[in-house]
Amino acid sequence: MTIDNIDRLARKRASAKLGWMLHAGIYLIVNAFLVALSLWHGKAWAAFPLLGWGLGLAIHGIVVWFAGAGSALREGLVARERARLVAQRDPW
Repeated sequence: MTIDNIDRLARKRASAKLGWMLHAGIYLIVNAFLVALSLWHGKAWAAFPLLGWGLGLAIHGIVVWFAGAGSALREGLVARERARLVAQRDPW
């Protein structure tokens, strides 16, 4: 990889991680407000947005931290697939 490619990948990964952090921050702020509102009204309806949005945040985190561009998991899968394709192309 050239220095430009490394820099481009590093910026892409850093942007993805910052995007997830922003998503998590907004999740915490909004859901803290919803929980407070729910408690004030005496009903437990705030669990539904917490769980639904929490699932979305978890999926976003998995994509960013474990399966995103340049992650060890993804790069390992790409390397294995590349080796498999090369082996199929070369019968010797």
